[in-house]
Amino acid sequence: MGSVLRSAASLFGGVALLLTGHGLLTLLLPLRGAAEGFGPVAIGLLGSAYFAGFVAGCLHGPHLVGRAGHIRAFAAVVCGVSAVAFAYPLLVGEVAWALMRFGFGYGLAVFYLVVESWLNDRATNTTRGLLLGTYVMINHAAIAAGQMMLLAYPVAGFELFAVAGILISVAAIPVALTRAPQPAPVTDVRFRPGRLWRASPVGLVGSLMVGLANGAFWGLGAVAATGFGLDENGAALFMTAAVLAGAVTQMPVGRLSDRMDRRFVLAGLLLASICVGLALGLLAPQGIWLLVLAAVFGGVSLPCYSIAAAHAYDHADPSDYVGTASSLLLVNGLGSIAGPIGAALLMRSVPGGGLFLFIAMTQAGLLAFVLWRLRRRAAPAPESRETFDMAATSPATVGGVMTPVPGEVSEEEARG
Repeated sequence: MGSVLRSAASLFGGVALLLTGHGLLTLLLPLRGAAEGFGPVAIGLLGSAYFAGFVAGCLHGPHLVGRAGHIRAFAAVVCGVSAVAFAYPLLVGEVAWALMRFGFGYGLAVFYLVVESWLNDRATNTTRGLLLGTYVMINHAAIAAGQMMLLAYPVAGFELFAVAGILISVAAIPVALTRAPQPAPVTDVRFRPGRLWRASPVGLVGSLMVGLANGAFWGLGAVAATGFGLDENGAALFMTAAVLAGAVTQMPVGRLSDRMDRRFVLAGLLLASICVGLALGLLAPQGIWLLVLAAVFGGVSLPCYSIAAAHAYDHADPSDYVGTASSLLLVNGLGSIAGPIGAALLMRSVPGGGLFLFIAMTQAGLLAFVLWRLRRRAAPAPESRETFDMAATSPATVGGVMTPVPGEVSEEEARG
């Protein structure tokens, strides 16, 4: 198994470098925007613009990769998003930053398409779980590491943007110099929400509503942390605690959902997240309790998309897995576009807790829908259910372009 990971080391290196820079920018931009006088709505629009670009990249990216090839497309988008990282402090303004966030989101979608299609092409029956699981954990770790780099320099300076730009730039080196053959062309996205609704209403609505909630968190979490009285370093710790806890709970929660109706697991996560969101929104905790609640929130909220996606795959026809994956990802992206705007409007009245009150209300709506569907439809037979696949059920913020391959990985192989 070690040789499998070594063969993908250049791809993993590029992923780690680029997403470390991306994680830094994800936290830096809302904090710098607030320091520049951007209001909550303007900062929310930055998050929405990123996800709008991501959706555009998912739709158009396959054509770009098919035209230029994997390595050239990768090098092009890395150069583009690196230039954007350096341009932020030179073109400070709400409109300029929104346009750049759109371009950055487009570039990240193409980046994920290239890397994930490459990994999928190289994976075999016995190595797919190890290879793609390692990839997803590198995603989480790199984003968390990038967020912690905020502690190195002041938010008001140029240095953090330069660090992010350098990391993104050098990410092209290991991939551009790889000796591995390029994979087959990526599959065009097929957006079929009607088919997904007929197969799995909880998968469709869950993907949308989790996008609303988690898109708002990614776009405005750092600003909410400062609304609780934390400084910029404290906001970095707040976000990192949530992200790491969400990464740690993904696999145990997924394995639990393999053993029971996934909708019960999703309902439990939603209920816990609502309680934590209300505690953050209404009690405005301070000190260590704020970080503890951030970790609990991340641990129960961030895996919700994975469970909803896994439930959708349970009901999907194996011949339509590509369409199911594409529809889930794009619906999640559409929700993530709207979420930061809705949360920002509430944060005008409640600067810190408004974000989490918005998330709690969103998740309460989804919880009501899941409970209703539990009364309307029985769980699928155990033999027709897919084993939880962490790579295939990752949201737009952590790759999420993977499509599970039916019958490719046994349960024993998936467990490593």
